Amino acid sequence: MMRRFAQAGLAAVWMAAACSAVSTQPTSSITAYKLGTFAQADRTFLGLVLNDAVVVDLAQANAAFEKENAGAARVTIPAEMRTLLASYEQGGVKARLAAIASAAAARRPAYAMDVKAVRTLPPVMPQNILNAAVNYTEHAAEMAGRGTNDPAPAAAAPAEIPGIWPRKPGDTRHNPYVFVKPVGAVIGDGEAILLPANRPQVDWECELAIVIGRTASRVPIDRAQDFIFGYTLENDVSDRNGRADGRHGSDWFIGKGHDTFAPLGPYIVPREFVPDPQKLAITFTLSGQVMQDSNTERMTHNVYEMVSFVSHVLTLKPGDIVSTGSPAGVGAARNVFMKAGDIGVCAIEGIGTLTNPVMGMDTTSPPAGR
Repeated sequence: MMRRFAQAGLAAVWMAAACSAVSTQPTSSITAYKLGTFAQADRTFLGLVLNDAVVVDLAQANAAFEKENAGAARVTIPAEMRTLLASYEQGGVKARLAAIASAAAARRPAYAMDVKAVRTLPPVMPQNILNAAVNYTEHAAEMAGRGTNDPAPAAAAPAEIPGIWPRKPGDTRHNPYVFVKPVGAVIGDGEAILLPANRPQVDWECELAIVIGRTASRVPIDRAQDFIFGYTLENDVSDRNGRADGRHGSDWFIGKGHDTFAPLGPYIVPREFVPDPQKLAITFTLSGQVMQDSNTERMTHNVYEMVSFVSHVLTLKPGDIVSTGSPAGVGAARNVFMKAGDIGVCAIEGIGTLTNPVMGMDTTSPPAGR
């Protein structure tokens, strides 16, 4: 009898949660959640994260929902993050996730577990990562004349970029500048940043990263929000040593492309839970010392402008990342760099905390495949 009572109680929670998740309900009444990719033993799964502490196995939660609610519509929740992002607004997926979040917040189910009990993987493996360079005026000022990979700030308003970035009268900002970050450099929360041998000037850049939710090509600024699924964090780790020979000027591949130089995560926050992406505190600490302390309101080009700009060059796909640039406080500005044994912590208000230890690269082992 007690078991039947418990099942009936869980079903009641499910039904209440499902009712609260209808599209007419204001966002403030929906249980906020984040999405991530996790590993436990030999399996990988998508999870819904509550309060950065509990992760709910989405596949198991969805199966339980449909078992407890025989009349409920059948909803397919993809097992891979890029597919989930693409289908979020379709087939009842968004409402089902809201129901799962509300039910799990009301009563912790058996398929929920502590985040610390599983391994957090990069939340998504994008097809493309496009990073903004010098998108905070203060960062431009601290890097000016230092001979780094970062372009110097414009002395005066430049001409528009035909077909890509038209300029409005009175806009004195420099044009957006974007580079490609290798997808192969992505690591997750808790994974180690490896310092390449004989490259002593490895720097940090804590950034708000946009996660694309719909295929986006030549998107106007005023429609860019519709193509944003949500937000995560990226530490745009940078090698400031340069290439010594000066060939073709700066070398963005050497500067940005080493293995492990793209910590990403830990989770993705759907945009409905981020009231204003341009008013978020952003900090970076290195082994407990605050290095960056800023706010996304100081961006030169906002998140919508960056999506529009990039999409006028490259068609963006669900899961792609557009990282919005680093605020001031990087190591190159003070001749302080990461060293083995350090802990780098990138934190953005309402989005999360991305933590990565720093290790020296093992140069005693032969390269993979040799």
